Amino acid sequence: MSARPYVVPALKKHTATVIMAHGLGDSGAGWMALAQNWRRRGKFEEVTFIFPNAPNIPITVNMGMKMPGWYDIAKLGGDLNVEDVIRNQDEPGILRSREYFNGLVKEQMDKGIKPSRIVLGGFSQGGVMAVFTGLTSKEKLGGIFGMSCYLTLSDRIKNYVPEDWPNKDTPVWLAHGEDDEVVKFPLGQMSHKMMKELGVQNVSFKSYPDLGHSADPQEIVDLEKFLEETLPSEGDGSASAGL
Repeated sequence: MSARPYVVPALKKHTATVIMAHGLGDSGAGWMALAQNWRRRGKFEEVTFIFPNAPNIPITVNMGMKMPGWYDIAKLGGDLNVEDVIRNQDEPGILRSREYFNGLVKEQMDKGIKPSRIVLGGFSQGGVMAVFTGLTSKEKLGGIFGMSCYLTLSDRIKNYVPEDWPNKDTPVWLAHGEDDEVVKFPLGQMSHKMMKELGVQNVSFKSYPDLGHSADPQEIVDLEKFLEETLPSEGDGSASAGL
């Protein structure tokens, strides 16, 4: 489907994994600095970070030309609202990418990492996929985060949620810039509200004044806190990472 992900391996015994998906037109390399910064500061030494690469696909808003994307986008920015999102969703593409991300989770489980020690997250289109895949996963994940994103397939997401909904109370952290010119701030707010109305029990929404469609230092600090809460150290690395 796409090039192999970039991987920043754990420094101690591997007990947890963070999968971080990039946005439209980017690559996994664009977010590796996150893990490298944490490595320099001695953070998350038991965690392997995986930065997937989206395949090159035709993107409607890019005049149909190919670029890295997790699914097609028909409209961006402007007056994009919930109705526009629902009307222009690339459901087949979203489901293909969900299968890919579920495969990444399974690969980690096959290596002995418990689902509760796996966090799925992303920025923009990658955040959309992380939230959708995480909420509909059959595995009980440790956490889900989405930055500058929205809830996709919101009008039918219950069709994809397992009957026992294992991630109904999984911690979900959403972050959004108030001056986002691509995924408008009200769309992020509405997505948060819709998740709560759907029954997602542990979802938080953090806003950042004067921030556009990007991440800023305070947002990264807050993400770090979320990961510390969802993936606490298991000690000296001797703890079991088995299923």
